[in-house]
Amino acid sequence: QVQLVESGGGLVQAGGSLRLSCAASGSIFVINAMGWYRQAPGKQRELVATITSRGNTNYADSVKGRFTISRDNAKNTVYLQMNSLKPEDTSVYYCNLPLYGRDYWGKGTLVTVSS
Repeated sequence: QVQLVESGGGLVQAGGSLRLSCAASGSIFVINAMGWYRQAPGKQRELVATITSRGNTNYADSVKGRFTISRDNAKNTVYLQMNSLKPEDTSVYYCNLPLYGRDYWGKGTLVTVSS
């Protein structure tokens, strides 16, 4: 069993910042990549950012320069620092862990950005 628990979502005004965290636990021996996705109402889930165990990162164009993904390998935790938030960033944010040939997902944390 693998569990992902996200935290850090909430309501923020445009231009503000939030920091999301995702802790992985359970039968985990080696973690390669971890990532964040988001899904707005009526839209498909989309990639926000990923990070490998070596720290290589990848970002969606819409968040480049505003969001920063990082991880603490010792704690099996990934973070998403979100700055200069925009109303269009409003979504449920999901943590993703590809492991043992399948994708594990957290339950999501809601981020709401007011204009």
